[in-house]
Amino acid sequence: MALRRPEMVLIDVDGTLVDSVPDLAWCVDEMMRRLGRDPWGEARVRDWVGNGVERLVRRALIGRLDGEPDETEFQRAYPIFLDLYKDNTSKRSHLYPGVEAGLEYLKRAGYRMGCVTNKAARFTEPLLKDLGIDGYFTIVISGDTLAKKKPDPLPLLHAAEFFGIAPENALMIGDSVSDVKAARAAGFQIVCMSYGYNHGADIHDAHPDAVLDSMAELPALLEGETVETA
Repeated sequence: MALRRPEMVLIDVDGTLVDSVPDLAWCVDEMMRRLGRDPWGEARVRDWVGNGVERLVRRALIGRLDGEPDETEFQRAYPIFLDLYKDNTSKRSHLYPGVEAGLEYLKRAGYRMGCVTNKAARFTEPLLKDLGIDGYFTIVISGDTLAKKKPDPLPLLHAAEFFGIAPENALMIGDSVSDVKAARAAGFQIVCMSYGYNHGADIHDAHPDAVLDSMAELPALLEGETVETA
């Protein structure tokens, strides 16, 4: 299928551009060890990623997706995690296959591009720079840039206002139900990646406008063109 050609494209980070779980899981497990508890392992942590690191730490402390840990324990654990992640933001993380090809296509085609993530700015900006993709984005909206973050539509609407683009002429590319909810609420088109972080659920069930296996498929989706994968 082909989507209506947008004038602006916003792209999520974790689970869309970057597989950041290896670093996040290492930090979670090291945090657990320092708390005198058993580590969870990367596979388990993978299902907890996607709503910011505070939520990740809370999930790690209780060992499940929903619920709240003891607040005293959280207040002890969270600074440990932040200190670890500060020095391990991009040591193990990597771009997904096809990301560079997709970004190059969007750049060549003249799309205005922004990045919208729930990750805090102090982690987002170094990660994008370390992986060599920060130059693609005119605006980067992190989880602490505005008063609200995804699934609230505010970050997306802020970017649309920044570029002077009507929401119906904008596209969000993400990987989770949070991205779908934010896009729908903002009036954006929404494309999701099949490989991302959606807490173990199939992203098709969230009914985005399209699901891709690689960002290298964007030309075919948007314009019927082809692009070589990186």
